[in-house]
Amino acid sequence: MTQAAAPAGTGQLTGLKVVEFAHVVAGPMAGSMLADQGADVVHVEPPGTGDSARTMGPAKDGVPLWFKVSGRNKRSVTLDLNISEGRNLARRLVAWADVVIVAMRAGKLAQWRLDWPGIHRVNPRAIVLQISGSGATSTAANEPGFGKAGEARSGVVHLTGLAGGPPVHTGFSHGDAITGLMGAFGIGAALYRRANDPDFDGEWIDLALFEPLFRLVEWQVIVHDQLGTVPERAGNQLPVAPAAVINTYQSRDGDWLTVTSATRRSVINIVRLLGLPTDEYATTEQQLAARDSLDRRLHAWIADRPTQECLKAFADAEVTASKVYSVADICADPVYAERGDVVTVDDEELGAVRMQAVIPQFRIAPGRLWRAGPPLGADNDLVYRSWLGVPATELGQLRARGVI
Repeated sequence: MTQAAAPAGTGQLTGLKVVEFAHVVAGPMAGSMLADQGADVVHVEPPGTGDSARTMGPAKDGVPLWFKVSGRNKRSVTLDLNISEGRNLARRLVAWADVVIVAMRAGKLAQWRLDWPGIHRVNPRAIVLQISGSGATSTAANEPGFGKAGEARSGVVHLTGLAGGPPVHTGFSHGDAITGLMGAFGIGAALYRRANDPDFDGEWIDLALFEPLFRLVEWQVIVHDQLGTVPERAGNQLPVAPAAVINTYQSRDGDWLTVTSATRRSVINIVRLLGLPTDEYATTEQQLAARDSLDRRLHAWIADRPTQECLKAFADAEVTASKVYSVADICADPVYAERGDVVTVDDEELGAVRMQAVIPQFRIAPGRLWRAGPPLGADNDLVYRSWLGVPATELGQLRARGVI
């Protein structure tokens, strides 16, 4: 089995060692963000079956596509944590790592000594990211957690959907993905302290799946606390909007366009475009009072015109607007192309595949996409023999007993 070699010295995190005892989305997303920036990320999977994400989602010629992205730029090793020899090898991985990512029930982590006390005992300088449904300090610490439940608990889903209609989840693993992103941010913050604090004694980042989205809706708690109100669904107009015009509108071509305002001046630009008297919309109070009227007029104005005419008129009037992109639009868009945001990587099962580029882009020492999600256990020899120093004879015995 071939073993891809990562480009030497690429990315902000080159040399960082990460071991990932986490499957599906949230934990692997955190590891993916680190791997994209050059970290050596070892994704630990059970022998035979692997990460359940390997079988999720659409497939081409029997090859699932999701894991090709979620497992990219990582090393895959197999390890049976139900066997004592497997747990011993896991501790050797923990001792090797700078960062340990775990996403399992609290009871299982304690049983396998992959909880904070167990990891800290083996590697006092390790940074531990623990992702769970309800957080490690709650009474629900041992309950299972999934991203959609986290979204529901965050307040985001309550705010999403049409007025008077049911709450709506977004069309991807929103809660999981944002938790992974927040986890990667937490790891970065802890790495800064480790580099600057001579008394650094490890760090435990305890992240519940509902917390990142809850934090991002900055105004929901203070509005409820100070005004006693509960913001409700308002469709694409937003329950708490920065200015009077924010919605989606359908053009004569049938395309959907988003038009948004964030300042009093931007609303005036829309008023001028619609041919209305600006003095009647001069203040924020006047604009908000006329919100419904402006929305109806803009709906009619856009519905009467083709998409490109609308977009040109908005651009000329300095009104912020965009077509609502499908993935086909994204792949054909010149700005995406100019940014290099869609890239091609060779995969040993599918050949050339396209996926998102490394984001964010660092201009001085950029990360790089060098590998799609690897086959299960593709890096057992590299990680266990070369990186951990496990002798070939011991490795052969572990393989024969099904530990790896």
